[in-house]
Amino acid sequence: MKSSQGMSLIEMIITIVIVSVAMVASLKSFSVLTGRSTDTMIQTRTLDLAQLYFDEILTHRFDEASGVTGVPTYTGACRITDDGESRSNYDDVDDFDAVSGETPALIDASIAADYSGFLVSIDVTCDSSIGSLANGAKRIDIRITNPLNQTSVFSVYKGNY
Repeated sequence: MKSSQGMSLIEMIITIVIVSVAMVASLKSFSVLTGRSTDTMIQTRTLDLAQLYFDEILTHRFDEASGVTGVPTYTGACRITDDGESRSNYDDVDDFDAVSGETPALIDASIAADYSGFLVSIDVTCDSSIGSLANGAKRIDIRITNPLNQTSVFSVYKGNY
């Protein structure tokens, strides 16, 4: 008959040390992954917020003198006007040039908590690099600062049509 032996004290200590080193390495890798997933979530929210603003801005007309549907088109030189309107009365792209360092103005209040700590600034400028008319487009730059104080800039053009 064979005698069965257990582990000696030294074998037990070596096993405990090996298992603890493996556990520490595993936990460290999980903490790095967790930190990176937060950055990804913030970047996704930043992009979503920029898209929400672009969707709103691009539904407005090119200039104060443009027709409500864009017809007739504005025939003068490109201009950025300050009409002094409140946000609810913005009717053309220029009006958004007044947005500077504001908390996101969201239509759906139920998602506002997801965007706390974000700041939005918008610049609207005339741009002659595209289009057939001189200064025939307005460039809209949206700067979004996230809760980590990182700033992302997104741009789009609004044509005079």
